[in-house]
Amino acid sequence: MAKYRTFVKNSAMSFEYLKALHIIFVVTWFAGLFYIVRLFIYHTEAEKKQEPEKSILQTQYKLMEKRLWCGITWPSMIITLILGGWMLWEKPGFLSQAYFILKLCFVGGLVLYHIECHVMFKQLQKNNIKYSSFKLRIWNELATLFLVAIVFLIVLKSNTGLIWGMLGFVVFAVTLLLAIKIYKRGREKAESDANKSDRNLSENN
Repeated sequence: MAKYRTFVKNSAMSFEYLKALHIIFVVTWFAGLFYIVRLFIYHTEAEKKQEPEKSILQTQYKLMEKRLWCGITWPSMIITLILGGWMLWEKPGFLSQAYFILKLCFVGGLVLYHIECHVMFKQLQKNNIKYSSFKLRIWNELATLFLVAIVFLIVLKSNTGLIWGMLGFVVFAVTLLLAIKIYKRGREKAESDANKSDRNLSENN
């Protein structure tokens, strides 16, 4: 009986260690996803610069992207999925719960998001600019939506959590879209004012 209790206690401790490591690598995975798309934005905006500034910036961004993507983001995703699978093997009962199945669907969506980021990464390593910085800003916020939905589901752990998770997802999505539109209008106005100022200076000279 004492050996059984020790086994159960050790198993519980092992699961907690797995969970702690899983959370750590989830954090580093999301950090990598958030930052890599910001680098894509800067890389894309550097295309508008004049030489030699353009080449210098894009060369530096390519190096930063490669180090972040290959050194942090990819390893973090792989380790996160391995640890998550290990936790499910330890406690397969999670798969019988509706909130957890939905959480796995969001994780699957996040993996697809990661793969699409990899496609963008390969394109930008060749300085192949296919998306505007505005579209990349919208794309950057999609990872945040995944984060909000997953956290709501995993913390509340109930059918109510499903409802609040989806509601939080929708509200956050609408808020982000509005914020991006406001930012775009503000930036366009600032650029328009700057262009008018430049023209006035040229006319005065």
